[in-house]
Amino acid sequence: MDSEGLARLDRRIAGCRACPRLVAWREEVARTKRAAFADRTYWGRPVPGFGPPDARLVIIGLAPAAHGGNRTGRMFTGDRSGDVLYQALYDVGLASQPTSEDADDGLELYGVRVTAPVHCAPPANKPTPAERDACRPWLVQELRLLRPTVRAAVVLGAFGWQAALPAFAEAGWTVPRPRPVFGHGAHVELDAADGPPLGLHGCFHVSQRNTFTGKLTPEMLRDVLRTAATQAGLRPAK
Repeated sequence: MDSEGLARLDRRIAGCRACPRLVAWREEVARTKRAAFADRTYWGRPVPGFGPPDARLVIIGLAPAAHGGNRTGRMFTGDRSGDVLYQALYDVGLASQPTSEDADDGLELYGVRVTAPVHCAPPANKPTPAERDACRPWLVQELRLLRPTVRAAVVLGAFGWQAALPAFAEAGWTVPRPRPVFGHGAHVELDAADGPPLGLHGCFHVSQRNTFTGKLTPEMLRDVLRTAATQAGLRPAK
């Protein structure tokens, strides 16, 4: 466990200004705000990962939401997608509370770290391939720091899956060729030459589009989390 190394990485991520379009967008959103949050001070910076440095399970999303993580400074916090994810983590015994409203609300994750391949809120929730690639080294470094303990990963959505596979490879795991195809419930074992394998699990993203239409139900999400947590050596609630 390298808690100091992960803390340093989080600070470096929060200061990144590598992508001009994303810097301009996240800061403009932080200035103009949404009417419902007019009295709040927005984070308006890249959002680091969240969770303990000895996590056995990592959850990888897409990018912070403009008025969610970009406002609160915590991944999946303060928006509808986060409401779904943290409720499910709480339901299976991996979070201390079912809500994640701001960075000082006391939420703790048990053996789980939540991160993303893109750390800045992108316009229309769509980072470009160049922005995704520019941000990849942060995810690679995070995964390397987690390698001593992490044993499973849940990737939310096809974009995250495509972005995460090369990051896993750079961090020391072997990604099969041809690359595994994303799907809800997909499961692939990634071997490592100098350590234990990683169980990779696919899950539909917790976006409003998916949860409002029933493409992803709370039960479907809980099932993937339980499967991955069990493989990671955690003890999820049934």
